Amino acid sequence: MGLNSDKPHLWKADVEKSIDFYNDWFLRFAPETYRQQRKIRTKEVIAAFEKTADLTQITPDILRQNPGVLPMLRMITAPPLARDRLMGLSYVGKNLIESMEGKDAKPPRLPSRMPAAELTEALTRICDVIAEVADRDLFPWLDEGGRPDEVALDRAATVVVDRLCGAAADPIIRNAQEKRQLTAIGRWLKRQGYRQISTEEARDPRSMSAGTYTFRLGLPAGKSKATVSVPIDCVIKPVGSAAGEMPVFIDGKSAGATLNIFKRWKEDAQKFTQLKMCYGRDLRLVLVLCGYFGPEDLGSEAAEGIDWVWEHRLADLGGLLSLAPKNSHHGKPR
Repeated sequence: MGLNSDKPHLWKADVEKSIDFYNDWFLRFAPETYRQQRKIRTKEVIAAFEKTADLTQITPDILRQNPGVLPMLRMITAPPLARDRLMGLSYVGKNLIESMEGKDAKPPRLPSRMPAAELTEALTRICDVIAEVADRDLFPWLDEGGRPDEVALDRAATVVVDRLCGAAADPIIRNAQEKRQLTAIGRWLKRQGYRQISTEEARDPRSMSAGTYTFRLGLPAGKSKATVSVPIDCVIKPVGSAAGEMPVFIDGKSAGATLNIFKRWKEDAQKFTQLKMCYGRDLRLVLVLCGYFGPEDLGSEAAEGIDWVWEHRLADLGGLLSLAPKNSHHGKPR
């Protein structure tokens, strides 16, 4: 008997509750996140305008001295340029763009091993692309000559800040969604008496002790001669499991909008198939869902043999882990 995949008569009501759950969280979290990003990006845009003389001096030398202005420059075009689009138009490599924009704990920089002549040529092409597709309606002084007045400059800077905020806030919200789901799962498991262990203790999932769990475990999957590393959000060894028995694999999925349905379930199906190649056909992969998942999504997941619980009703995990749920199936959301 399944958890929710075999109960299509409940899907519509659960989707509605899940959307309400997500929207409530988003309205409480997103505005503050956006305000924080706006403060950060406003300072960056003002600094970038100063370094480029209000966008009138976008040159290889400027980029060489200030590689961190590139994210802002991508936002002054019409339409704003994604990284991949800029790479394609300017015929430059991914490493250069990513180095200039910085990543994680690495500040913006130039590739240290790139030959000087090649770097100058690449920076020149970037500058040419940005100059060609710069938004002349937003920055009319680029064609008119001279310098903008304070009103025009403030208006233009505000638009660029908003564009940057949208690009920066989205990954922050995605990370917050993941953290929220894992925190909720961990809290629920602890209430049931489960104990968290390190990923090192779970490198061999079959050797996990009954009644334990871990987060963000990377495991080999796929064919024995061509394995890939597959990340698992949460791995749980149910109470009462026999020695050597496989734990339950949990993946969190939170969607703030209706996405590409085919792409979404295809990724889950591929992951499930790769895991079964390594750990057997009886492996259990369960999704924790929150947000905008329609009947098409759910039907596709069910057809692949993937089950799920809803974040607003985590007590359904009790049936999976051979625990008596503390709330009935039709109980109030957590």
